[in-house]
Amino acid sequence: MKKWLLCVTLFVVAFSASQAAQIIRGPYLENVTQNTLVLKWQTDSSTPSWLEYGPTPHCNQIMTVTPSAFNHKVILYGLVPNQEFCYRLYVENRAQTGVQNPLEGSFRTLFSPERKIVNFLAIGSTASDVHPTVNEEDLHNFSIPLAPSSWEDTALTPRTEIAALMEKHDSDFLIHTGNLTHSGLNEDANAEFFAPFKRVLQKTPLFIALGPNEYGPDRQSKDSQSFLRSNYSRYHDMTWSNATPKYYSFDTANARFVFLDTNITQGAVWAPEIGEESAQIKWLKTTLSGVPEKWKIVVMNTPAYSTGANGPNPEVFANLVKIFEDYRVKLVLQGGDNNYERTFPILNGEPNQRGVTYVTLGTAGPTPTKRITSDPSTARFVSARHYAVGKIVDRKLTLTVYSNTGKQLDKLEIYL
Repeated sequence: MKKWLLCVTLFVVAFSASQAAQIIRGPYLENVTQNTLVLKWQTDSSTPSWLEYGPTPHCNQIMTVTPSAFNHKVILYGLVPNQEFCYRLYVENRAQTGVQNPLEGSFRTLFSPERKIVNFLAIGSTASDVHPTVNEEDLHNFSIPLAPSSWEDTALTPRTEIAALMEKHDSDFLIHTGNLTHSGLNEDANAEFFAPFKRVLQKTPLFIALGPNEYGPDRQSKDSQSFLRSNYSRYHDMTWSNATPKYYSFDTANARFVFLDTNITQGAVWAPEIGEESAQIKWLKTTLSGVPEKWKIVVMNTPAYSTGANGPNPEVFANLVKIFEDYRVKLVLQGGDNNYERTFPILNGEPNQRGVTYVTLGTAGPTPTKRITSDPSTARFVSARHYAVGKIVDRKLTLTVYSNTGKQLDKLEIYL
């Protein structure tokens, strides 16, 4: 073991000509399955790095080296279901005489069908609230453009508070209902998402439902085609499907999680259609039909039910609600409004215990908005930044929602 460690260290030293690199993003975990996982990180200079991992507590059982690069990606193969793993990530030290102290993390592979317990975290928009801060002289000179340094992110503290609370939970994975940043730009992702949630992402694999921000501010223009690829797809690996990263699903224990892309309704011209004959809807029906005895949980950004500032989207409602009811979806996690909201179980437009519960997880970042309308479908509405903790135990699902101050906002229990 010691000889191997020495060889790897010498390799790192010999092939790095620059100053010691710093890890500026990650490590973060994505696309976990029962036997694989993607681990990514970024460094501020091109450098090789090396990773050791294994089943907890044997974190040094397997080792791999990545070549010199800024963006690093390792696919861990040969894992086993229902198992906790740990890892250590090394880059060169400043003196160029060896490696720095490692960044350490852990993760759990997805569960095989006989397992009946699932733990997960869920959050909504982590985008910044960005407000210009200018001095009095600038207010009288409107020709002066605002530099990036003259913008204040008022959501930084609440995001940091939520991240600190989420760290305390032992979860299998993290669900995000979309809008990682206010701009969709990769250059904003560190400050708005990866930095505040760093410790959570080091141990909790991430699954994302695309929001409209991921398609960029010019998403209504046909010239925006490359935006998602340049700012999102290069940096995120969701579980494979014909339309990854736009829509996909995964199974763990006795649950199937289905992630949809509803951004065509938000003006994203390159988002997939959701009409009756669209590829996404055909895929959705096939994906939901194959698991009659499993929990079926859908994640999407645009809300079908909402009494918040943006309200329900009629196109999403018309095209998806009946499918969810026909295929016995139990829970829909949605974004799209900067508030927390939960409906009663809804079937054919009326509260019914055999229906679908819709939960809006709308903001871990942007300023919460107020309720605009009333609707008998609403069981709970709170204007607050929040996150959710989900737990499935056999045929019971519990979803507990907390504010950024740790106050319990709501608790939902539903049964399969």
